[in-house]
Amino acid sequence: MYGASLTLRTIGLTAALLALGALGGLLAQAAHLPMPFMLGSLGSAGLATALFQHGALRDYSFPMRFRTLFIGLIGVMIGTQVRPELLNEAGDMLLTLSALALFVVLAHAGNYTIFRRLGRYDRATAYYAGTPGGLMESLVMGERAGADLPLLTAQQFLRIILVITLVPSALSLWLGHPVGSAAGASAVPAAPVSPPALLLILVAAGAGLGIAQVIRLPAGQITGPLLLSAALTLTGAVDLHLPFWLIATAQVVVGVSLGLRFSGMTAAMLRRSLGLSLVSVLFMLALGAGFATLLTKATGLPFLLLMISYSPGGVTEMSVIALSLAANPALVSLHHVVRILFTVGVMSAAERHVDLTRD
Repeated sequence: MYGASLTLRTIGLTAALLALGALGGLLAQAAHLPMPFMLGSLGSAGLATALFQHGALRDYSFPMRFRTLFIGLIGVMIGTQVRPELLNEAGDMLLTLSALALFVVLAHAGNYTIFRRLGRYDRATAYYAGTPGGLMESLVMGERAGADLPLLTAQQFLRIILVITLVPSALSLWLGHPVGSAAGASAVPAAPVSPPALLLILVAAGAGLGIAQVIRLPAGQITGPLLLSAALTLTGAVDLHLPFWLIATAQVVVGVSLGLRFSGMTAAMLRRSLGLSLVSVLFMLALGAGFATLLTKATGLPFLLLMISYSPGGVTEMSVIALSLAANPALVSLHHVVRILFTVGVMSAAERHVDLTRD
């Protein structure tokens, strides 16, 4: 009976939080904010967490399988944007993907200095808090190395949250209009999607998630459905398109799940972590802008595309931003997956050869 009541409580709270997130998204849209459904839902969930984490939301965890399904749907949407013309950019991508290795090393070194010198974190916490990707791997390896796990968790999630907040805002100022659905931008057609097509989309997402789990794809929640829907699209056998309401719902789910990450943070920890994270993220964005500028001159690829590709947010979140701007989301997703692979490779090497427990 206790388990059943707990399940009903989780379902009820999840529904309430998603409704609150949707309301936050609509308010953000009315205010012409960038990426309104993601940022509005993130803010709403963060506020709810601050107010009720010791009350109604005590011991509550967002159902991650539910989140995974919607990330899979985003992967399907990105896969539908893959076109044969992408192969024409293979030579340029070889350069931009290779440059990511240098970006990861420089970003990580700069972040380590920020957290070690400014934050006065111990070596293990500073090292794993400064990784420009690989969130879950950073937490697991950092805990093994003796890092301060609450601080490490706060810094890693704030990295993603600040990047997906600052990048759309900066792009909105640069472009002169809000990016995302508030600007009316949409990568999906206005025509309604039929129930059989919607069922096919769900099947593609589920099958892609299953394949990713079996073959252990990196960032498999999004790359599995992405690759499967890309293959289906390139064959010409199917034409998958997600309706706008489904994309907006996926943004709300992702935003709410991110906003709930503030749970357990004290005001003092949040102030300290937020200040350091802001310095770290601004440093990485400036570094990414430098790489984007140089690579634009070398390859001719648009600066906007490369800037999003070199912004160290999560794969899912940055892919959503690329989708809203129609900025070749498949290419952006590829860069972020490679960034994570490089970062995890560096962390794995350090775990084997560097003693981070000494302070």
